[in-house]
Amino acid sequence: MKFTLNWLREYIDTDMEPARIADHLTMLGLEVDACVPCYPELTGVVVARIDSVQPHPNADKLVLCDVIVGEEERTRVVCGAPNARAGLVTALALPGAVLPGGFIIKPAKIRGEESFGMLCSAKELGITEDQIGIMELAADLQPGQAISQALGLVDTMIEVDLTPNRPDCASVLGIAREVGGIVGKRISPPVVTPPVLTGENLPFSVEVESADDCPRYAARLIKNVKIGPSPWWLQQRLLAVGMRPISNIVDITNFVMLEYGQPLHAFDFKKLSGGRIVVRRARSGESLSTLDGTEHQLDSEMLMICDAERPVAVAGIMGGANSEVDAQTTDILLESACFAAIGIRRTAGRLNMSTEASYRFERGVDPQGVPKAMERAVQLITALGGGELVAGGVDFKEGVVAPAPITLRGKRTRSLLGMDLSLDRIGAALSSIEIDVEKIDEDTLRVTPPSFRVDLEREVDLIEEVARIVGYNLLPTTLPMVPMIFSEQDGLRELRKKVAEIFIALGFYEAINYSFVAPQHHDLLGLAADDARRQSVHLLNPLAEDQSVLRTTLLPGLLENLRRNINHQSHDVRLFEVGKVFHPQGSDQPEEPFRLAAVISGHRNPGAPVLHVGETQTDIFDVKGVVTQIIDLLRLGQTVTCQAGIAGQELSFAEPGTVLAVMGGEKILGWCGAFNPKTLKGFGVKQQAFFVDIDLAALAGLSSQAKTFAPLPKFPFVKWDMALIVPEGVAAGEMLSVIHGCEEKLIEKAEIFDIFQGKNIAAGKKSIAITITYRAIDRTLDDETVGKIHQKIIEMMISRFNGQLREA
Repeated sequence: MKFTLNWLREYIDTDMEPARIADHLTMLGLEVDACVPCYPELTGVVVARIDSVQPHPNADKLVLCDVIVGEEERTRVVCGAPNARAGLVTALALPGAVLPGGFIIKPAKIRGEESFGMLCSAKELGITEDQIGIMELAADLQPGQAISQALGLVDTMIEVDLTPNRPDCASVLGIAREVGGIVGKRISPPVVTPPVLTGENLPFSVEVESADDCPRYAARLIKNVKIGPSPWWLQQRLLAVGMRPISNIVDITNFVMLEYGQPLHAFDFKKLSGGRIVVRRARSGESLSTLDGTEHQLDSEMLMICDAERPVAVAGIMGGANSEVDAQTTDILLESACFAAIGIRRTAGRLNMSTEASYRFERGVDPQGVPKAMERAVQLITALGGGELVAGGVDFKEGVVAPAPITLRGKRTRSLLGMDLSLDRIGAALSSIEIDVEKIDEDTLRVTPPSFRVDLEREVDLIEEVARIVGYNLLPTTLPMVPMIFSEQDGLRELRKKVAEIFIALGFYEAINYSFVAPQHHDLLGLAADDARRQSVHLLNPLAEDQSVLRTTLLPGLLENLRRNINHQSHDVRLFEVGKVFHPQGSDQPEEPFRLAAVISGHRNPGAPVLHVGETQTDIFDVKGVVTQIIDLLRLGQTVTCQAGIAGQELSFAEPGTVLAVMGGEKILGWCGAFNPKTLKGFGVKQQAFFVDIDLAALAGLSSQAKTFAPLPKFPFVKWDMALIVPEGVAAGEMLSVIHGCEEKLIEKAEIFDIFQGKNIAAGKKSIAITITYRAIDRTLDDETVGKIHQKIIEMMISRFNGQLREA
């Protein structure tokens, strides 16, 4: 938002210097990007009157001008402008003046004739883009006067970078209101109380199809307008903020938009079919050529301003060429409206259009400012365009909603700001920027936000306003009270970090997938109709159909990651993910437990030389090993086990007979196993894959074994082996558990080193070879001592598992 200091002072009485105003605005949250003098290059340019004009003796297109630059001072200038004539008051750049672009004026001979300066056009002085000839100034200006003084160009331009929540400051009056809060004065707007428009006995009509799209629409008719250039003061206001003057009517609408922050539009009334205005959505097949010459295809989401037959403007963005005000226009219909911000933003995006009007409508304009801006423009048009105002007008306002009062507590304000502010001081701060305040009790205010402050919705918004006006720089600076103790850590977060470290150490990569997934995932996993994982939370406004529900399991996302890797010829894949799944809880917020999932596929030793490790593929024991590692490294071995043969162990997406349950006591914490071919085919995976799926939140609820330390052994160990023939249904891991659980102190470790079925082993039997490590902490063991214990264990195992000792 650009404005000038002189323009600002028309509405607020202040003598503050531009730099101070800029500093104060920045501290109010309105960051000032620029604060620069207007036309600083005009030093040395003065008003001059051409006394006489003579032909140049050596050039047909040049003339010799005798110029008066003071009461007793004259000079001669060679000029080639077609409008140079005796009696013309114009601008003269004297020798030594530096014009825009760094052009230095020096005395010179032009075709043999001396010239002491240059008669300038407005473009050469950087004032306008017009270069028809040298400037034609008012005849009553005094020769010798500095041009910047004569034209009122001594001013300062200030540019403010507005945040999207402050559309009220996209106007000079809005900025003046903020400055008024600093200096303790109220602004003086050009229009205070606009006339009431009843909409009766008019030569035109207005119809608004939806008050939601257009909460307010005002229109008035002005006849016999004379289109022409604007007066200099109006052009100067627009030029100073970077706008190009076009004509008196267009310039007035732009001026009022900058003044009030309310965009206006003028239609050529004679070009409106049926003398009607209809505010409606575009219809199928309609198009419009806008003022910039672009043809736009419209859709049913775009709000249009139409006449009785066709669209004539894109509402809130740009007018149409078919109703443009031109040099032949005599009757204009003036529009001032408030459109829904969301609709304007959507339409501007689809049409790839951005205008000063759409900038303001997208952020929200003041519905109560619509008739005020209308009245201000009407006053200027009748004064500068010679128009005749048709009595009355239309003011549709069925969509205007009064702002709701907000309760503001003094105690809450003091608590958030850390300042001892009285209720009167709080109320005065808000009142200084035209916010209505009513005292309810000794510590409570009822605050009614003004209609131009669309950003004030909650108590905390008002507290922020108090902080702005009182001054952020006055907020006390204090150091937080930090206790000198180690803060308590979130157990689940720590567990997630530990699990991630374990997986990374095992050669896995972490995947992070979207929580929004496709509902078809349930079918691809083959989940039963009554499976709780089919109950999903559906999104009201999904980004796409394949992102329309919240996930209830992490496995589909990892399977899609696996497919993508395989399709890119990366066949050895180890991925894990720790993330939330979502289970609906009726009308309450969904339950969001954390789960841990992983997939493994490809070679057992990815990246290792085939010569040394071969091409062995991963199998169920690899995924079981991953789970075992997690259990061991989290020190949960005493409470968590990996077991087969658990009821309900068959999963719809798993290969039968491969699933192991991760048990925490009697509770199932998760599963690991192999995907079945049907599931892999559904997800487009063309090689075998294995999975882990564990309830991490439940795992976090288990107590880990305390860390213990033991001295290094001083005495050697002894290893004795045994080979037992047992029924093939006996689990080898169970045999190890029995040995470890026999409470024999000299047993340090038991390991399986061979499982054999085949020659010399009866059908239905298998041979399991186990090595047991013995060690004493206080002596060296002898064969007799170890032999007695070893024989005792053999007998126990034979009895427990209905086996027999396998002879060598």
